[in-house]
Amino acid sequence: MSINELQDEVIAEFSDFDDWMDRYQLLIDLGNEQEPLEEKYKTEQNLIEGCQSRVWLQADEVDGKIVFKAESDALIVKGIIALLIKVLSGHTPDEILNTDLYFIDKIGLKEHLSPTRSNGLLSMVKQIRMYALAFKAKEGK
Repeated sequence: MSINELQDEVIAEFSDFDDWMDRYQLLIDLGNEQEPLEEKYKTEQNLIEGCQSRVWLQADEVDGKIVFKAESDALIVKGIIALLIKVLSGHTPDEILNTDLYFIDKIGLKEHLSPTRSNGLLSMVKQIRMYALAFKAKEGK
């Protein structure tokens, strides 16, 4: 599936709920469905700066595509990173770098997060793009 198809899937999933309490519950469920990150990846190097809670992001290249794994010690944040992984993991660096993450606005995520969580979300997206840039640079050598 393309990144945009995955974004549309997320938008459809969230549009089933009008109430933001239900949407928060969906986020928490998504976070809980995610496989826990192996302890060896919970390093300072994998911590995302700019997040109030702790978020670890591991990126590996598999057949030219980037596979992300992550974990957070906060339930909603864990759901947010799970959403980003659902949409972006398993794609090439170029696909990740050239995508417009419109689903974040479409599901109203930014406007329903506290300012610190909103900054954290931006930090997560930035870190994912940094990994994509790094893998792209490695390819070019």
